[in-house]
Amino acid sequence: MNCPRLRSWFSERYDVDGIRDLFRKKTVPAHRYEIAYYTGGTTLFLFAIQFVTGMVLSLYYIPYFEHAHGSIIEIVTKLNMGWFFRSLHHWGAQIAIVVLFVHLWCTLLLKSYRKPRELLWFSGFILLVISIFFGLSGYLLLWDERAFAAVRVATGGAGNLPLVGGFIKAFLRGGMDVSGDTLTRFYAFHVSILPLFTVLIVAGHVLLVQYHGMSVPLSVSGQTRKDVPFFPNVFYKDLIVWLIVLGMVVTFATLFPPEIRGKADPLAPAPENIKPEWYFLFLFQTLKLFPGQIFGLNGETIAILLITAGILFLLFIPLFDIKSQRGEKSPLFTWIGMIYLLYFLVMTVIGFVS
Repeated sequence: MNCPRLRSWFSERYDVDGIRDLFRKKTVPAHRYEIAYYTGGTTLFLFAIQFVTGMVLSLYYIPYFEHAHGSIIEIVTKLNMGWFFRSLHHWGAQIAIVVLFVHLWCTLLLKSYRKPRELLWFSGFILLVISIFFGLSGYLLLWDERAFAAVRVATGGAGNLPLVGGFIKAFLRGGMDVSGDTLTRFYAFHVSILPLFTVLIVAGHVLLVQYHGMSVPLSVSGQTRKDVPFFPNVFYKDLIVWLIVLGMVVTFATLFPPEIRGKADPLAPAPENIKPEWYFLFLFQTLKLFPGQIFGLNGETIAILLITAGILFLLFIPLFDIKSQRGEKSPLFTWIGMIYLLYFLVMTVIGFVS
């Protein structure tokens, strides 16, 4: 079957012209902050890399605590290009979370969450939480001493939440402590449950972007500007950014393959100076600021409550920012966004150097 016949067969069944018109009519606002638009597409591209490399690794990984660590060693040392795919998956995850954080803060500082885009903000925030849980669950799959200790600390911290903490800790661990049941549970999260939710929420997020169009910052909304066609102008720029990001991921994966520590031993003490992944460092350092007891109350519980309140405030910030909902500038929430960003950066840096 030649191409014209195939095109004719497809056109008889699907509205090809309608799809072409959609691409031709779609435009993107042109202004000095338009670079923020590319962070969303880049995140989606990195998610695709994670799905592909994850599927390759899952063919050879053994999700059983007696063989999990050994299977990682075999993937890296015996499988052809196994070390590269494992390193690509690792660095793809790291850079994806970085870009997702950047995308979140661009949305926050440019007030792109304002009416009628509240659902875009909520769905994007949920994707960030899912991505972090992707990192935590994938971290444990190494089943090395560092991952084991970090997951024990993370799930133990969640257990300090009043009322629901005990249930959350038991649900995540699959029991009273981190064990082989936790590994099996995290594997199910990592390769089945979280990907399913990710695909559904990403699909909804992308559809909402197409429905509402690109947000224009309040500071340039009243200025004269010329919107540019998405295809080919913006689409080709997206491809260029994706190629640059792919080059970065491949370079890091080749030059800095992640280390694998010794196999986890549930009976051994945690290694000295153990630290979680960088995106948990600000939480780790926050917990260290609180003493064991505050006015007779558990200091860690108070810290977890304050952190939870801060995260919930960030989640519902579109509902609190009344001025932006009315189309007015709201410098207060710009400063709040900057404070969040500054706190995250400072505590992360302190966590690295301490």
